[in-house]
Amino acid sequence: MEDLKEIFPESHQIPAEVQVPFTEQREYLIDGELREWTGNLAPVVSPVFTKQSDGTWTQQVIGKTPLMDSATALQALDAALRAYNLGQGYWPTRSVAERIAHVEKFLVRMRTVRSEVVNLLMWEIGKTRKDSEKEFDRTCDYIADTIKALKELDRNSAKFTEEQGFMAQIRRVPLGVALCMGPYNYPLNETFSTLIPALIMGNTVVFKPAKYGVLLIRPLLEAFRDSFPPGVINVIYGKGRETVGALMETGKVDVFAFIGTHKGANDLKRLHPKPNRLKAILGLDAKNPAIVLPDADLDNAISECLTGSLSFNGQRCTALKILFVHKKIVNEFLWKFTEAVKQLKPGMPWEPGVSLTPLPEPGKTDYLDALVKDAVQHGARIVNENGGKINRTFFYPAVLYPVNEKMRVYVEEQFGPVIPVVPFDHDEEPIQYVVNSNYGQQVSVFSSSGKTLARYIDAFTNQVGRINLNTQCQRGPDTFPFNGRKDSAEGTLSVADALRAFSIRTVVATKATDENKQIISSIIRNRESVFLSTDYLI
Repeated sequence: MEDLKEIFPESHQIPAEVQVPFTEQREYLIDGELREWTGNLAPVVSPVFTKQSDGTWTQQVIGKTPLMDSATALQALDAALRAYNLGQGYWPTRSVAERIAHVEKFLVRMRTVRSEVVNLLMWEIGKTRKDSEKEFDRTCDYIADTIKALKELDRNSAKFTEEQGFMAQIRRVPLGVALCMGPYNYPLNETFSTLIPALIMGNTVVFKPAKYGVLLIRPLLEAFRDSFPPGVINVIYGKGRETVGALMETGKVDVFAFIGTHKGANDLKRLHPKPNRLKAILGLDAKNPAIVLPDADLDNAISECLTGSLSFNGQRCTALKILFVHKKIVNEFLWKFTEAVKQLKPGMPWEPGVSLTPLPEPGKTDYLDALVKDAVQHGARIVNENGGKINRTFFYPAVLYPVNEKMRVYVEEQFGPVIPVVPFDHDEEPIQYVVNSNYGQQVSVFSSSGKTLARYIDAFTNQVGRINLNTQCQRGPDTFPFNGRKDSAEGTLSVADALRAFSIRTVVATKATDENKQIISSIIRNRESVFLSTDYLI
């Protein structure tokens, strides 16, 4: 506890290379212009506190961002509509090679602001330096992989198909105007996992940064402006209720890309007056369980469950949020697991080797504390030393045991460092938990028996999007499909799947007569059509 009392630094203890200047941002991007907002601003509050000379502690405010209104948000939508121009605009009619060139230009510019964005990730959401650097680099890799995947898709589309007396070429074309919104826990990577595919496939975009992790987009505004034609990418700020709601109510948004809660997604989708014309690509809630069986490699299971439940303080949709451990091994598991939790270093995001950091959401520690108290009231114990202790925005991980169905944490997605452990005797207990859950993203199963794993695989293939064997739940590699069932997702994301999600196949077909073949050959030979072409990218 003494370490937890001293977890926040004095101002002079913060290394100069990680400090960020106070930034009053008034710029926003609409129609290729960085405009200045003259209205109210929203403070950007860091989860980091610092000790002042008088001995008091102050939560750091590192900047301000525009608190835009619905009228300004609608200007951004109008710019995107003009740029798309019902599919006749410059951007949607560009060739794949031309759109790729714009995205490559953006990627070059993006890499120049790495240190600035990484520092803002640490200060805005409390992500460790290592994970912040990983998020930035992984995002750059994702963009490069997206370009590579689009080239491959274009190569496969360059051929003609002949079937039943018809010849045709099938290519993917954009859907229209996309509204992209990302989550605060991965405000760069998960946001760009929808934003970049939407852009590169020829859609125009209105982009609203996450509610926390908003200031870190500012270093990229000029890169967006200089890399894309006017109106292709528009960046707005403010409260979602005021801005995004107004956009959806127009019925002019064609694609809704959102990563957040299913309630937030449903509330926004209901505002759209033409639901049959709205395509939604959603990454939503999850309550991913781990199931540890008696014959599991216990050291591996503990290592994977520790990282799975506490990486970035458990603030990941793919985090392990409930652990089912067989009664035969639960005591040994708990002893080793709590010892492993004790080895995790708490501290500030920039400190070497730190694993546990402050939480960015206001009121989050109170919410987690209420979950713990509810579990204790219904028979659970906090089994690890200092579990659930709070210092301002810092919450020390709480391992709860035994957890049962009467407790809120049994069903609620805690999205934080609370680890509920459920003992079980029979396979059907964790299986029925997954079957009856409102969520269906992923599950992890730990066993050394192929027969046992096969039983769980077959039980879960129609319940979740991914079954992890002897490893934690996770999104990567980015080439794997990332989806979910029930309230956990809508649509599939991966490098290749995202390109398909933000586009639709269009067919140009004709009867395969000699005359028609000559006409098609003439169009291709003279390069008279952007769509109809046998050119492909290497």
